[in-house]
Amino acid sequence: MSNNNIEKYGYNDFFEKQVNELKISATDLIPARVVEVQKEQYKLATEYGESDGKLKGALFYNDKIHNVYPTVGDFVLAQHNPLGEDIIYHVLERKSKFSRLDSFNNVEQIVAANFDYVFIMLSLNNDFSLKRTERYLTAAWQSGASPVIIMTKADLCSDYSSQKEEVEKIAPLVPIIAVSSITKEGLEGLGTYIAPYKTIVFLGSSGIGKSSLVNALSGEEVMKVNTIREDDSKGRHTTTHRQLIKLKNDAMIIDTPGMRELGLWNVSEGLDIVFDEIEELSKKCKFKDCAHEKEPGCAVRDALESGELSRERWDNYIKLKKEAMFAKQKEDSNLRSKEKAKWKSISKFQKELKRRY
Repeated sequence: MSNNNIEKYGYNDFFEKQVNELKISATDLIPARVVEVQKEQYKLATEYGESDGKLKGALFYNDKIHNVYPTVGDFVLAQHNPLGEDIIYHVLERKSKFSRLDSFNNVEQIVAANFDYVFIMLSLNNDFSLKRTERYLTAAWQSGASPVIIMTKADLCSDYSSQKEEVEKIAPLVPIIAVSSITKEGLEGLGTYIAPYKTIVFLGSSGIGKSSLVNALSGEEVMKVNTIREDDSKGRHTTTHRQLIKLKNDAMIIDTPGMRELGLWNVSEGLDIVFDEIEELSKKCKFKDCAHEKEPGCAVRDALESGELSRERWDNYIKLKKEAMFAKQKEDSNLRSKEKAKWKSISKFQKELKRRY
């Protein structure tokens, strides 16, 4: 099996090990990367180039809610069809993923997978929001990848030092880079991340400048750009589907539809990192199970009264904590079903291989 071309899409030993364990060498299945998703239509990159793909119905259309469906960035096993659509048989385990809450089914929805960095887009116009940044940071740290904060539209702000200081307070461990897609300011600072075979996922609300930045990095107009409303700095969704864009240097960018309100999935680890000072304060409380309300010796309440901890940051922490707890309850209740569906999927996949080969 020649994987030279697919390796340029980020295929590495992590995925190759899984393929070897599934013992597909005697089959005509090959690894592929999902580079575009529109409902149930997929575009795949394989050693043969890019082609359209569809799911193997017998393997994916039972237990629909808990099945593992491909999303943009996923590596899958597919049967190549030079005369038509490739057939997707199996989704490989992800090394990183970005999830949100599917409020309709109350289950996890994977938005993007297998990326190395998360670019959190924060616009230097009227849409500048620390609360939203805390929300994105929480999800980014949980994803398994490394977050980088990109302050866009630097050309609209003559002095953004105060905004950068505000962000540094809530994200002391995260690189912060101010860029302008128009003047090209700061783009050279992205070279460490926009590297061959690396994948970056862009996160940010509508009108944040994601499409403009993709175009600036690629050196050509690969994405349509919509203007924003100047009265409130809000924009319309430019991206209508999820896609992976390959740059000339073989770096890859995953763009997602703008999400102004991101429904969090289980992000307990991410919360601990983003709000680490609150976690440290909690350890100093007199009682281990302190609810930080009326208990004596509460270090959190003392910090709020002294101003060491801002009320706004505490309120946002509590809000995100409640969302995360709700999602975790849903995840715990669905965990057995998800695990059962996972092994059922692998079993069906292996049975299908025996039947066909």
